[in-house]
Amino acid sequence: MWSQEGSYSLGWSHVVSGATKDMGKMLGGEEEKDPDAAKKEEERQEALRQQEEERKAKHARMEAEREKVRQSIRDKYGLKKKEEKEAEEKAAMEQACEGSLTRPKKAIPRGCGDDDDDDDESILDTVLKFLPGPLQDMFKK
Repeated sequence: MWSQEGSYSLGWSHVVSGATKDMGKMLGGEEEKDPDAAKKEEERQEALRQQEEERKAKHARMEAEREKVRQSIRDKYGLKKKEEKEAEEKAAMEQACEGSLTRPKKAIPRGCGDDDDDDDESILDTVLKFLPGPLQDMFKK
């Protein structure tokens, strides 16, 4: 473009108008409406739903196959499902407490709690074995 001064100018007017148009879109202005936009969006949503259903079906099939393998392992080694084991333990606790008025006792792990004092003595004897002779005599008295 030639300016009034007689020099060539690139003419930024078209760039500025395009930029304001884009800024208007970014700021929430009016966009050009596509006549088939609603139809395209609906088709896109339907495709997404269909893909999601296919994915869920695929994962359900994979989980069913895994469960078959798990069950064959349980059968092979005589194992029970975690839910079955918990249900049996709960039933046994309820059956044991059926006539009791108090709450059931909590299970105490082996090696904890109400053991005889023989273990304490054996621990002391074990410690004494590692002490030098004069110290052993002091503790034995």
